Amino acid sequence: MPIVAHNDLPTFARLRDEGQNILDPRRALHQDIRELHIGLLNMMPDTALAATERQFFRLVGQSNQIAQFYVHPFSLEALPRGAEARAHIERYYEPFDRIRAEGLDALIITGANVTHPDLSNEPFWEPLREVVDWALENVTSTLCSCLATHAVLQFRYGQRRYGLPGKKWGVYPHRVVDRRHPLVENVNTLFDVPHSRFNEIGRHQFDAAGLRVLAESDQAGVHLAVSEDGFRLVFFQGHPEYDTVSLLKEYKREVGRFIQGQRPDYPPFPEHYIRLRDRAILEEHRLRILEALDRGQTPPKVPESRVATSLDNTWHDTAEGVVGNWMGCIYQVTNSDRRLPFMPGVDPDDPLGLRRL
Repeated sequence: MPIVAHNDLPTFARLRDEGQNILDPRRALHQDIRELHIGLLNMMPDTALAATERQFFRLVGQSNQIAQFYVHPFSLEALPRGAEARAHIERYYEPFDRIRAEGLDALIITGANVTHPDLSNEPFWEPLREVVDWALENVTSTLCSCLATHAVLQFRYGQRRYGLPGKKWGVYPHRVVDRRHPLVENVNTLFDVPHSRFNEIGRHQFDAAGLRVLAESDQAGVHLAVSEDGFRLVFFQGHPEYDTVSLLKEYKREVGRFIQGQRPDYPPFPEHYIRLRDRAILEEHRLRILEALDRGQTPPKVPESRVATSLDNTWHDTAEGVVGNWMGCIYQVTNSDRRLPFMPGVDPDDPLGLRRL
């Protein structure tokens, strides 16, 4: 079912141009179908703000056939922003006070860039805690992505992430390890997920917190887990929302950081992502960049278009399946009035009857 274009956010036009079903709000009023209102707390930095917005809108809109989706983006005032990003947020995003007053059926919290080893020193720390505490009492289910997973594991479960020897960067195979949970019902039992992070919450920490791991990787660790009740909190440690070219664009940014002297080494390739032929193209480009820098010349641009056409997306269909199952679970246990999180007769401590599984 479509996402409803309930304001003039440019993402709606972008997704409509891609062929996604975006519904005019006047038509939505005449549809005899339930609405689901999904909050998107977008904490990503300015350069990734709009792209992350589109990725999650797209994933929600393509995931399920049971409802009309109203997606409500918002951010945190404590996050530093440039003028352009702040203007975008002020025009198209909603204040948290309005979202809190009107209510949500579900909430997605994105990752964020950090500058401190201890997340509690980040400017988003206390505002994020306020949002999560409110959601746990008033929203049916909250999906935490990457850094948001790390933050919630720290302030709610006392599990601090730890640094990895090097960046975990690439596309990695994962296996469903608990097939009884409805979030992984009828999805591929072996599937890929992109990861991009310097830090990790290990399997032993999820276990110590009493969380239920649903999918993990021998190479990349835990990707998908849920809270002790099986539903209130959903944790992603990877990035299933990524576009096919997202890691390539990250690689391009890292090359730019090397050229500008912001990193000492030339970036490696994301693992299991770029084909051998294209690695050869990018390796030749690396040599040209080094030669240009040695001569004091302007380095050539990364040949992004030559590589992008041969990249494979091996994760999006399963991501749609998991998010679609999540939406289906929310639909089952929410009242049509989203201010009432659970239908009469539903146990709020075990809304899906997961303790029987």
